[in-house]
Amino acid sequence: MYPFGSRPIEIPFDEQFDTERLTLRLPLPGDGAAVYEAMQESLAELRPWMIWANREQSAEETEQIIRESHIAFKERTDLRFHGFLRETGQLVWCGGLHRIDWSAGKFEIGYWLRSPYSGMGYAIEAARGLERLAIEQLGANRIEIRIDNGNLRSIRVAERLGYTLEGTLRQDAWNADLSGLRNTRVYAKVRGVEF
Repeated sequence: MYPFGSRPIEIPFDEQFDTERLTLRLPLPGDGAAVYEAMQESLAELRPWMIWANREQSAEETEQIIRESHIAFKERTDLRFHGFLRETGQLVWCGGLHRIDWSAGKFEIGYWLRSPYSGMGYAIEAARGLERLAIEQLGANRIEIRIDNGNLRSIRVAERLGYTLEGTLRQDAWNADLSGLRNTRVYAKVRGVEF
């Protein structure tokens, strides 16, 4: 059974919304250039945590990924969002609701931040906006944030958002450079407990 008695593709929700300083919206064809620019500017900070940041990727490949993300969004299999500064339109954040289990109302928040904008609270602001969307419009029962055990900045984000550390999955996934396995912390909020 899905929320609202609908199939996921039929569930209405905001594909664009504002937070205090950001506009978050679904990926659109043509976003590839802005995402590629943000990625290139942030690779040094992303490489320890993101497998894709350790691979060569062209602007054309990035655009293709954005187009695929747009389709996945419309099919409701993965809900990627891009975060733009409301004042300037600058892309500063990419993330979304991933690993969705519609029948259980389970979502995972994932994100990365454009490096010059780190430490300004944008990761927390955008994640809080996604959390509200998942709870208020998508019928979330459980929201997770999974983090490499060594990623202290993301750990602080999850903790500042009030997520509960449920445990650490040992040797759970490849680390970003594929040289070995990492430990993954699982933080969560659950309906009736944290919201």
